[in-house]
Amino acid sequence: MEKLGFGIVAFACTTCNGMSGALDPKIQREIIARDLYVTAVLSGNRNFDGRIHPYAKQAFLASPPLVVAYTIAGSICFDIENDILGISDGREIRLKDIWPSDEEIDTIVAEYVKPQQFHDVYIPMFDTGAAEKAPSSLYEWRLQSTYIRRPPYWEGALAGGRTLKGMRPLAILPDNITTDHLSPSNAILPTSAAGEYLVKMGLPEEDFNSYATHRGDHLTAQRATFANPELFNEIVKNEDGTVKQGSLARVEPEGRVMRMWEAIETYMNRRQPLIIVAGADYGQGSSRDWAAKGVHLAGVEAIVAEGFERIHRTNLIGMGVLPLQFKEGVNRRTLELDGTETYDVVGKREPRCDLMLVIHRKNGEKVEVAVTCRLDTAEEVLIYEAGGVLQRFAQDFLQENAAI
Repeated sequence: MEKLGFGIVAFACTTCNGMSGALDPKIQREIIARDLYVTAVLSGNRNFDGRIHPYAKQAFLASPPLVVAYTIAGSICFDIENDILGISDGREIRLKDIWPSDEEIDTIVAEYVKPQQFHDVYIPMFDTGAAEKAPSSLYEWRLQSTYIRRPPYWEGALAGGRTLKGMRPLAILPDNITTDHLSPSNAILPTSAAGEYLVKMGLPEEDFNSYATHRGDHLTAQRATFANPELFNEIVKNEDGTVKQGSLARVEPEGRVMRMWEAIETYMNRRQPLIIVAGADYGQGSSRDWAAKGVHLAGVEAIVAEGFERIHRTNLIGMGVLPLQFKEGVNRRTLELDGTETYDVVGKREPRCDLMLVIHRKNGEKVEVAVTCRLDTAEEVLIYEAGGVLQRFAQDFLQENAAI
């Protein structure tokens, strides 16, 4: 539900993951025309900038009843305990007047929530004898599907191809980059790269839904990589030298600024290996697999940061992307990186060993920096060297079957 109030939109969302579809087009146009600062109130369990909708710049977590209450209020500039939600028959209605007691909730649950309801739904789901038989044991992939498409991760599963040489930076990023920056789950706008793709696929705008619902189609999900409008890619600057906010990148050596997806596509067509340079706590937030899948498919071979979130680091290795960590006191600022450089990674990869990050500056200068290889265990080294967890599985499977 949406309701405009005092220059702020309260966008109520009661899904467990805090995800949403598109705003009503009329409300969206008014947000743009009046330059409103938009917020969301949601009953989810995660909270990132722009997570619910690109025009909802901030979000506040609340219980489902509070989400409903704020929706009635129509604004977060509201004393939810004391202000008046409405007037009925001349009586002022406040939150305490409509908030149900535990006894009322228990009575409704006892009357309407019955075990038989769950039995009727779930028992037939697992009755394999009653299930319709598929004509083939193989899934029939639909070429026009924008929700589930044959994944590309097995293609060339046993082939190499990573050089860790001549990598160009797709992005130089600040501290606290979340998985929502790397792979947002919010509503897909028609002006976004994913939205334009869905239009070409014949999907009407009202069915775009969110990035999260299209993760089974890599062609849609790829276009979500770094698509968060709250992103600050430090190699993209305003005229005054400040970092320009948005899903943007600068393609080198031309120095052309373009939308992130167009930059990724340009580098993919050139078969240009990429690197990402970041600050501390890279990849924090929910452990979203597409945050690793997206950069892998974009051609990112390595990520060097001041620190990694634990699960995201593991996910990167599982996709064959090498995590590297700067030594204490060394970072993108001390190295004065500007995005025109190319990078090599040199050395034998062993658990937590030192590797050499070789930075080739545009002026011909070469800088060598020791970094820590964040393949933390021998098993992680084997997974990475195989090309990722699926490739490692393929190798083990073929070796086992060859021995039979």
